[in-house]
Amino acid sequence: MLNNRRRFLQHLSLLPLPFGLVSADENQAGGGPIIKPGRLKPGDTVALINPAGATFNSVDVDVARETLGALGLNVKLGEYVLGRRGYFAGTDDERARDVNAQFADPAVRGIFTVRGGWGCSRLLPLVDFSLIRKNPKVVMGYSDITALLLAVHAQTGLVTFHGPVGISSWNSYTVQFVRQILLEGQAVAMTNPKEIGDNLTQVEDRVQVITPGTARGKLLGGNLTVLSAIIGSPYLPDWRGAILFLEDTEEGIYRIDRMLTQLKLAGVLNQISGFVFGKCTKCGPGESYGSLTLEEVLNDHIRPLGIPAWLGAMIGHIPKVFTLPIGIQAEIDAAAGAIRLLEPAVV
Repeated sequence: MLNNRRRFLQHLSLLPLPFGLVSADENQAGGGPIIKPGRLKPGDTVALINPAGATFNSVDVDVARETLGALGLNVKLGEYVLGRRGYFAGTDDERARDVNAQFADPAVRGIFTVRGGWGCSRLLPLVDFSLIRKNPKVVMGYSDITALLLAVHAQTGLVTFHGPVGISSWNSYTVQFVRQILLEGQAVAMTNPKEIGDNLTQVEDRVQVITPGTARGKLLGGNLTVLSAIIGSPYLPDWRGAILFLEDTEEGIYRIDRMLTQLKLAGVLNQISGFVFGKCTKCGPGESYGSLTLEEVLNDHIRPLGIPAWLGAMIGHIPKVFTLPIGIQAEIDAAAGAIRLLEPAVV
């Protein structure tokens, strides 16, 4: 009788939800079931929302809509996509209502964001995670959208996507990963461009190894500033055995040091199996006397962990970016600077 009940429960756990699938593999790093959203297809309707900073130029929304249209998708604009309250795209309640409304709309198969900025953390108590769990669908963004992506995954198990926003540069390098992962359901490998250009060796987008080796685990991460600001809240996932990826922009090196120290003191760094740092755009030491470099700070915090780790991945406020599924099992090779998905992120 007990074995029959277990088989019945296992069968139930694998039944598809609308547009998605529950995976009950408890052996995954971090534990707990995940929900994969449905694969996007040409002709699908996707929503374009602005859950964080205001978009002051309406042409940005036009460009984002045309970009998604070029992927073969129909675009529905969120009610408050051009809303504004100070530096926010509307009030907290308005922006949260837009998030909830798109998950509730059965015609919407995916949710894209116009931009980051600041504000997603303020929405989290207003987001209907029960609704999201029942209506899983693709949601993608980066920078401040990190808070929403991590919270949705932590609260529901839904795989979310750290990738370009509407105002990003949707070049061929960036788009290849969006297509392969979201529309074709491929388990891809991602490496930096190897372009030498008019040089004798590669200058741009080089990989700097912190600790060589390979590791497997669940991909988790995003913007360091945003992530560290919600430490201690219920909106962060289980870090055990995870591969942590980070990026940032326009932060002083001492601030990067401070935030990594916060992750260390909170016990995050001691739980992960691998570490990938993308780009820290405009994060030089400046004119501060005796400043550490970003490389030195990462060596101080990450090298003692003894886990595979590197700096310089295509993650961050840069034109060419990876699309990283949050919650999906991956393997990293620090020496090669490679991230390989071990399973499709969509069904």
